[in-house]
Amino acid sequence: MNSKIKVLLVDDHAVVRAGFKLLLATSSNIEVVAEAESGEQSIQLYQSCQPDIVVLDLSMPGIGGLETIKRLVQRNEKINILVFSVHDEQVYITRALNAGAKGYITKNSAPEILPEAIESIYNGQRYVEQGLLKQNGNKASEHDFQSVIQTFSTREFDIFRLLAKGLTAHKIADELCLGYKTVANYVTQIKKKLQVSSIAELAHIAILLGIMKH
Repeated sequence: MNSKIKVLLVDDHAVVRAGFKLLLATSSNIEVVAEAESGEQSIQLYQSCQPDIVVLDLSMPGIGGLETIKRLVQRNEKINILVFSVHDEQVYITRALNAGAKGYITKNSAPEILPEAIESIYNGQRYVEQGLLKQNGNKASEHDFQSVIQTFSTREFDIFRLLAKGLTAHKIADELCLGYKTVANYVTQIKKKLQVSSIAELAHIAILLGIMKH
């Protein structure tokens, strides 16, 4: 009988998945049973291979990591999901945990953190890399924007992030496989919620909250 912790790796970069596998191969009680390069594929694989833990990135094409977490949780509310992301900003961590992830670590963490996090979550604990849940700043404006963004749907947040990166509505439509009019409507909603009139102001908010770097 196989008593190893079964892991499904989800990352759109093959070289990153290969690195994860090498790292986890050093752990005698963890086994990577499947790999996916998108959220859509991970949902299909989850149904067929029933892993103990899903380790996924947030920044992926298609539905993206946050929406993937929500859809997996809809299928199994007790699912164990560990986010392994380059993002260490508060807004990403909060959204991932609120969506249903049981843990969050960054790709800059020490190598031993990944197997440690997997084992902790498998044993019923939550695992957030030390230092990630510190409060960033105390400006009222930051908290105001933060509270508004926390109410965004997954799709609104994805579009907000892409707008802040400088993508046009047409490019966002292509990136997320949505119609241009749908994206344009989202852009209007996002501006209204944040009470801004320009993309430059959106980008400024994203930088202020650490979602985008200068």
